[in-house]
Amino acid sequence: MAEKRAVYKIQELGGIGEVHISDEVVAIIAGLAATEVDGISSMTGGITNELVSKLGVKALSKGVKASIQDKTVSVELNLNVEYGKNIRSTSEAVQERVKSAIENMTGLAVSDVNVHIAAVDMKSDKTN
Repeated sequence: MAEKRAVYKIQELGGIGEVHISDEVVAIIAGLAATEVDGISSMTGGITNELVSKLGVKALSKGVKASIQDKTVSVELNLNVEYGKNIRSTSEAVQERVKSAIENMTGLAVSDVNVHIAAVDMKSDKTN
């Protein structure tokens, strides 16, 4: 059974129409921003930037939960971190990047970005 996504009005364009955004779009923005941070090997679903072109952008929302209430976003991310990276500083970088990406792209305020480290990736394919 497919999970139902909610849609929220983020702008009313005085007589022209309205702009709506779904929480899945916000989750995709968060997932993409998180995987761009050095030290993050993948989302818990095994999704990396290289796989986006093959699997489609919707796959980026796997491992991400975004909820919007009163134009405020709350995000939960489940991530895998590369072995040898500082988990605390990597998580802080993820929080800042995700917050900035959502606020810049949607105009919504981000109340919190909760990062859950699900695993440490022992076999990183990234070169330093």
